[in-house]
Amino acid sequence: MVIIMYPLLLKAPLKDYLWGGNRLREEFGFESEKDKIAEAWMLSCHKDGQSVVVNGKLKGKTLSEAIEIFGNDCLGEKSKAFPYFPLLIKLIDAKDRLSIQVHPDDEYALKNEGEFGKTEMWYIVDCEKDAKLIYGLNKEVTSEELNEKIENDTITDICNFVPVKKGDVFFIPAGTLHAIGKGILIAEIQQNSNTTYRVSDYGRLGADGKPRQLHKKQASEVIDKKPGKSEAKKNTSITSFGTLTELATCKFFTANLINLDGSTTIRNEKSFVSILVLSGECELSYGKEKLKLQKGSSVFVPADFGFKISGKAEIIISNI
Repeated sequence: MVIIMYPLLLKAPLKDYLWGGNRLREEFGFESEKDKIAEAWMLSCHKDGQSVVVNGKLKGKTLSEAIEIFGNDCLGEKSKAFPYFPLLIKLIDAKDRLSIQVHPDDEYALKNEGEFGKTEMWYIVDCEKDAKLIYGLNKEVTSEELNEKIENDTITDICNFVPVKKGDVFFIPAGTLHAIGKGILIAEIQQNSNTTYRVSDYGRLGADGKPRQLHKKQASEVIDKKPGKSEAKKNTSITSFGTLTELATCKFFTANLINLDGSTTIRNEKSFVSILVLSGECELSYGKEKLKLQKGSSVFVPADFGFKISGKAEIIISNI
């Protein structure tokens, strides 16, 4: 059976990590039998959690299965630079602070973990007053000093703590020590990797009653020992359909924020497009077909596929 390519509305796999809250349930409408919803993987082909198609002829298929049926042309020419699906996009609700951690680069991860590394970007969807996160180090350190801080669990002495507010953007290259702080809701665009090296977890116990695993040796080998650069620069322009803000552009992904107030037509000839609705309501139309989107909707649009999006909503558009 031949399936004509079309935009795929996705259902996210949900994660109940111990630091998570319930904003994704209460404000975004995600349903789960778990007590907490820490993360929703809004666009995922990762083995640890696959997005599932909920519309059209491919309803019930995983995103990976749908892409295999469509064929690799649906990913676009730029995807040829990657041996597997390149992006993982999440919503993260940190009711409590996350572990202090770091992700390796491609070379280290491929050699030691069998998958690519992880460069990522955070967009602060919302946060509590006086919320902070960790971004890199507050000074340059030697390998000896770094190892001493890791071993003695005094790493916070050299962490760069940054106050955050709604709308802030942080670009986090692989090797950057980081941690999402308490009371922060984040949209994360990242390489398709789940390799994380924990440096410190504040002595917390996991679901099994034991301290969560740390990865001190690996972390010490990949942490960038120079100070972090803090918040990324944003470029915003006024358009006929609202405002367009450039959040991040790198060799792994591009992400833009659209505060939509009207309608615009989008077609990316060289890459698939991810649409993540953070607030409001809008409609995605193509030909005679229409998709109603709301807060928490996620759509995969095949490469070189034209569509119109209309309404009043806050949307992150990602591609490679």
